Formats: sequence, C-alpha cells, structure tokens
Amino acid sequence: MGESDVTLTTSDIPVFKKNYPVFRFIGGNVISFFGDQIHLIAIPLMVLAITGSPLSMGLVAAFERLPILFQPFVGVLADRFNRKYLLLICDLARCIIIGLIGLLFLFDRLDIGLLYSGAFLTGVLSQIYNTSQFASVPKLVRQSDLHLVNSINTGFFNTAVLVAPGLGGLIISFYNPGYALLINSLSFLIAFFAILSLNMKVESHSGIKQKTVWIDIKEGFQFVLQTKPILYTNLAMIASVFGTTLFLTMMIFHLTETIKLSTEQTGLLLSIGGVGAICGALVTNALKRVWSYRGILFSASFIGGLSIVFFGMADTYFWLVICNAVGTLAASMLNPCIVTIRQTLTPNKLLGRVQATSRFLTWALMPLAALLAGIFASKFGTGYTIVLGGTISTFAAFIYLHHSLDF
Repeated sequence: MGESDVTLTTSDIPVFKKNYPVFRFIGGNVISFFGDQIHLIAIPLMVLAITGSPLSMGLVAAFERLPILFQPFVGVLADRFNRKYLLLICDLARCIIIGLIGLLFLFDRLDIGLLYSGAFLTGVLSQIYNTSQFASVPKLVRQSDLHLVNSINTGFFNTAVLVAPGLGGLIISFYNPGYALLINSLSFLIAFFAILSLNMKVESHSGIKQKTVWIDIKEGFQFVLQTKPILYTNLAMIASVFGTTLFLTMMIFHLTETIKLSTEQTGLLLSIGGVGAICGALVTNALKRVWSYRGILFSASFIGGLSIVFFGMADTYFWLVICNAVGTLAASMLNPCIVTIRQTLTPNKLLGRVQATSRFLTWALMPLAALLAGIFASKFGTGYTIVLGGTISTFAAFIYLHHSLDF
C-alpha cells in the first residue's frame, strides 16, 4: 500500500500528436473492446443453450453487475495502489477466466452455476479495471487534450461496436459460442501486453500516514455530493442506467426469440448501430466548442431514451436497425462529456474514489434492474420490458437541465 499512479507534470507530457504512450493505452482498450462486444453476443447464446430461460439471463447479468456494490472500496484501491499493476492483474485474470468458460462450453462441461460464478468474478475485475483506467488518463495527457482523448476512446469503442458483433455472429454461426469467448480471452491478453509496455512512473507515499479505508471512502462521497455538476450527472444516470439495463439485459433475447432474427442478422444489427456510435463520439468534441454540457447531455439522453422505447415497439428489421443506431449515437455523445466533467473537476488524489463513488451511485441498481428484466420478460414479454426501460431513461434526461451543467 502506498503508491499512486502517474506523476508526470504538464511539461513532461508530449502534445497529443506525439503522445505515443496514450496511443498504446487506447490501443489496448480498443482490442479489449472488440473482445467484449463478441462476449455480448456469446454469453446470452450460452445461457439460451444451457437453460433456454430469460430469467437465467437476468441472473447472469445480475451476478456480473453485483460487484458494482463494491465500488467505494475499488476507488480506494485505485487511489492507494499503482494503477498500472491493477490494470495488468485485471487483464490477465479476465483472460484466464473467460478462456476457461469458453473451453468448458466447447467440451460441453459448462453448467449455469459456473457461468454465474464466472460472471461475478469478471464483474469484480472489470470494476477495478475501469476505475483504474479512468484515474490513469488525466495524468497521461495534457488538460487541453482531455475531452479529445475521451472522445477518441469512445469513438474506438464504438468502432468495436461496429465491427465486432458481426464478426462474433459469424464465428458463432459457423462454429460455437465457445470460440467467441476464446477470442475475448485473447483480447485481454493483448491488452495486458499493451499496458505492460507503458512506462508509468509512480509516486511513493510511504512517508505519509495512511488514513483508514472508511475515511478514504467518506472523502470520495463528500466530494461527489458537494460538486454539483458531478452530483447531477450522477442523479440523471441512476435512472437512465436502470432503464438502459432493462433494455440491454433482454436485447439479444428479444431479437433472437421474440423477433426471430438469426445470429448473423443480430450481429449485423449491432454492427450497423456502431456507425451511429462512431458519429456520436466524433460530433461531441465539435459540439462542445459551441454548446454547453447541459445542452449536449439533455438532448442526447432524451433522444437515446426515446430510441429504446421505439426499439421495443418495432417489429421490422429496418426500424430495429434505425432505433439501435440512434440510441448508440446518443449514448456515445453522453460518455465523453460525463467522463471529462469528472476528470476535470476532480484532483488526482481523489480520481479513483470519485469515479468509484459515481459508479456506485449510478450503477447500484443495475443488479436489481437485470433481475427485474428477467422477471418482467418472463411475465409480460421482452418488448414490454424494453419499452419500460426506454420510458425511464427518457424522463431521466430532464435532470441534466440543472444550471450547474451550463458550462
């Protein structure tokens, strides 16, 4: 205990065009993003093959999201320990776990209990990784480049959304969902070596008396509650994430079981949605020059919520594609703005805790939403569940109109 992360001063950080370390950092993320998008299709199909139950899918999603409740402690980890080591451990561990699940499914030895366990463990590791990654970025780039880097990172993520689901659908169509998870496992291994190549200097705090974990957690909560732009984006996200989780948990089931799309059609639909997502990530950087965060966040959230409502009501492939593209465009406009607000207003020593606290507040209801998605879908159908989720997300947009976000 007693190490924080990168300690470069502004003069040490190269201009964006020559900032090769951040390029490698983003590159490792991109490869991992590709694997995650393939994972998005493979896991529901595995659940379908093992149980055929939407409730089981809800339970898998709930177990994967349950570690969100550990976020306050994850934030302390990210602020007290070397963030590079945390990133490396998480990538290597996820590589092993996801690879084992893929192999067990290939040899018909995977049962639903093991899938629940794997979902929970990867969920814990993903929470630690995401918080450490968030806290690392501001010290790798100049302040003036922060929103640009967050936009590019989101853009590359959405490129993965564009390409990977179609690839995953083809792999699963011709082979087996197990092979898709092996590719996901390989992506974590490649990301591991990308992070390993970075020369992240660390600052020792061995001479400083460590506070208790509870005091560290309290500081994170106090900062979030006192910083209005962060507080109100979190309040909006609580409702928005709940609604979106209802949608995402049942999305693949809805497309394959209710709408009766083939695996190839489902993968293609998700990939086409990536086009809108890439556009959203690119346009947000330009919009920020002429529009406040308040305007961008409200518009993107409102449009995104409506797109989910219409997705649940659509019964033709064309309209499903359009709704998904509009929704991913809106979502990709939100993310760089919210991330940059948190990173800009938070001192480095609190970055991990503020991100973890924000995730805890906004994501704490995700396990419940995932479980309710399975229950609602079993009783009322997947379409009803998705429309309900979209309605909640649409109303959440009005919280972004708070005056503190008008900058």
